[in-house]
Amino acid sequence: MSTRPLISDQEADALVGALRRRTLLGASVAAGGILATPLAAFAATAAPEAEITVDQARTAPIPIIIPDFGGGLGQQMAEVLTNDLNNTGLFKVIPGSSAAAKPDFATAKGLGAHAQVTGSVTGSGASVRVEIRLWDVLSQQQIQGTAYTTSSANWRRIAHIVGDVIYERMLGEKGYFDTRIAFISRSGPRGRQRTRLAIMDQDGANARMLTAGNWLTLTPRFSPVKDQVAFMSYANNRPRVYLFDLNTGRQQILGDFQGISFAPRFSPDGRTVLLSVTRNGGSDLYSVDLASGARRQLTASGAIDTSPCYNPDGSQIVFNSDRGGSPQLYIMPAGGGNAQRISYGQGTYGDPVWSPRGDLIAFTRIAGGMFSLGVMLPDGTGERIMTEGFTVESPSFCPNGRVLAYCRQSRAGAGGSGFSSIIGMVDITGFNDRVIPTPEGASDPAWSPLNG
Repeated sequence: MSTRPLISDQEADALVGALRRRTLLGASVAAGGILATPLAAFAATAAPEAEITVDQARTAPIPIIIPDFGGGLGQQMAEVLTNDLNNTGLFKVIPGSSAAAKPDFATAKGLGAHAQVTGSVTGSGASVRVEIRLWDVLSQQQIQGTAYTTSSANWRRIAHIVGDVIYERMLGEKGYFDTRIAFISRSGPRGRQRTRLAIMDQDGANARMLTAGNWLTLTPRFSPVKDQVAFMSYANNRPRVYLFDLNTGRQQILGDFQGISFAPRFSPDGRTVLLSVTRNGGSDLYSVDLASGARRQLTASGAIDTSPCYNPDGSQIVFNSDRGGSPQLYIMPAGGGNAQRISYGQGTYGDPVWSPRGDLIAFTRIAGGMFSLGVMLPDGTGERIMTEGFTVESPSFCPNGRVLAYCRQSRAGAGGSGFSSIIGMVDITGFNDRVIPTPEGASDPAWSPLNG
């Protein structure tokens, strides 16, 4: 039997420097880390808290001035920051011609801006200093000021981090720009596609392949606390769940079950992984303790139980099951036990994922030959459809629960012609549905935690 690895040791070693992320924040500059230092406000009075809410910003996007921070690297950072804010649909970026330390408030008001960013980028190579200030144009006060010192290699991350600061101060909730998305890269003819585990920044930049594409690979999931991804691979013709360590580039089998293991999902504390395991024509849900390897069976319905996902506090699990005759969504205690059906709309339901806020469950619904992507409350009420298509599936929430990434596939013509598989993003209200650029076809997006 072939024992080809998912990726060679040489390739794993080469990836390590590019994939390690969590250790950068708060690390020393000499080690290539990112140090953040508060900048004192020019104004003597305290700055007011942001009063604009996300819902208000959706109705009337916030006009904000972003300068080029002095050209060169500063201009590149301004472009990334501009794209981050504009892509939310909640901000309207106005290009600025000056990166002066303090704004010309009269000019800013004349442009209709509610906020303005000023700053500068100095230095090069191993030591770059980025100074950023956020101003409330109407009150003419600084509401945020931070200096970042790091290597020039981290310039894109700094731009994302600055975007998150602006998002939080203006909208009152955490941003999601300094994140990554694990996904499945797809290439080749429709019926014989090469699938590779891949990772990219949330805006589609810095895409890298993590596996060689020798085996079918599916359903990656990010750990909430470690640089680690769980995924399913058909490596050596035996479908099982693997863990990929982004700090070492190495992978390992998670729980060597007799049946096929699939559909992994981490617990909120990152200590446990839920997955499905086949048996006698059906499948059961199991939890696997990552420290001890201990396994616990959670369901034994005699049906196909799959796609489990914890709620944010780890007390409940939503999953998909055909125990009632067709695939529907159920909720049960995290330790197993009585499961309550929550989906009662037309059609069949799958791909449930709990919002990080705990207030919604996203799902895929199939009815009348059409796929829909929607959300419902945890008790099954309040169902809303956000987007539809020939195939829309694999929803994944961003860390603040505001946006869903998902896969959209088109119908294939003769010989697989015309087929496409892309990653989209949509606001949970259903607006701002857009495509994320990827090097090849893509599916199965999985959002990282913030700074992950």
